[in-house]
Amino acid sequence: MKKLAISAATLLAALPALAQEATEAVAEAAAPVAEAAAPVMDKGDVSWMMTSTVLVLFMTLPGLALFYGGLVRSKNMLSILMQTTLIACLIMVLWVVYGYSFTFGGSTSPYWGGTGKLFLSGVTADSMAATFSAGFVIPEFLFIVFQMTFAAITPALIIGAFAERVKFSAVLLFSALWVTLVYFPVAHMVWDVSGLIFVMGAIDFAGGTVVHINAGIAALVGCLVIGKRVGYGKENMAPHSMVMTMIGASMLWVGWFGFNVGSNLEANGGATLAMINTFLATAAATLVWSLLESLQRGKASMLGAASGMVTGLVAITPACGTVGPMGAIALGAIAVLACYFFVTVVKNKLKYDDSLDVFGIHGIGGIVGAVLTGVFSAGWLGGVKGDDYSIASQLWIQIEAVAITLVWSGVISYLLYKLIDMTIGLRVDQDTERQGLDLVVHGEQAYHG
Repeated sequence: MKKLAISAATLLAALPALAQEATEAVAEAAAPVAEAAAPVMDKGDVSWMMTSTVLVLFMTLPGLALFYGGLVRSKNMLSILMQTTLIACLIMVLWVVYGYSFTFGGSTSPYWGGTGKLFLSGVTADSMAATFSAGFVIPEFLFIVFQMTFAAITPALIIGAFAERVKFSAVLLFSALWVTLVYFPVAHMVWDVSGLIFVMGAIDFAGGTVVHINAGIAALVGCLVIGKRVGYGKENMAPHSMVMTMIGASMLWVGWFGFNVGSNLEANGGATLAMINTFLATAAATLVWSLLESLQRGKASMLGAASGMVTGLVAITPACGTVGPMGAIALGAIAVLACYFFVTVVKNKLKYDDSLDVFGIHGIGGIVGAVLTGVFSAGWLGGVKGDDYSIASQLWIQIEAVAITLVWSGVISYLLYKLIDMTIGLRVDQDTERQGLDLVVHGEQAYHG
């Protein structure tokens, strides 16, 4: 009995230690589960997204500015540079004040994101945004600035359609109103999980509808409302510097890797698919445009090569994450056929003055790219979609998404142009237009002597 009593006492004394060991064992077993459940911020993803954000800025400044600047006459070179620069800066400020909230503010509305993140309310260096992989996140500030660069370039694309004839103040006012009533709602509809077009199931990986169709139709409406340049069709209005245009187009191509590949939000295999597609569609489109010019005119021009380059970039934008490399080549080539026809035939037939072919390339290229995304995403055509994918069903969804964007942007853009024209006026006077906007509006000249 004595020995039994001693054993019982020893056991009781050891119980706390045994309990501690058991608790630690359970904690150790649970640790991997807790760790797996915790969101992961990968420094590689963060580094790539920071780089992508700067690349998209590079598309606008100096890429788009120089591309457009070379295409206008020398007396309007600085006006294009100033408009592009100030639009970008204005939209960056508006984006953080209310644009991010209106787009991604957490509302369940199909049309806008609400006011939950006005002035970036609640956003800190520790808050995170989801990526496309479950459990992986990036800093919300990074997601905000990446999306900000998309918002900044889109209204800057529009100005090419009415270059050389619009008031500087009108350009800035239109841009501010347009992003508020057109870009932010369309971006929400396409990219937010509660958005109308997102819920429909439309594929728009990097902004075919949000950026290019959106800007393209607004550009067409603008050049129709504002009217032709003085002397259009009678005076020489050839680009003043194809060197500048080529430099700008090349910068756009480099920056577009941030635009397309960055839209993957992660540095993984999906990003490499977007990367190779951005190379191949652009290369194919440039070759095809030059070939068409050679066949039609006997000469391939630098202007044509630059136009083909941008066409390929535009067309692959909605598709770059879901089509295969061969599909990207086909998409770039087909888009050029449509854009070349609009720029060389339709525009001349209808005699509208889309100064820098914004609708002919961004609008038409965006439409072709968005619609054919539904075709070339199919697995049997090299895309990423599986056996249950229906081309016919997806094609109809893509067409609906394009139609919604065209109507929303087209109607509201028209009303905004009319409103501005009735208030501060859209056009400069004829003397200013003939003398050039650089000297009269900005008091500077791009070139001397």
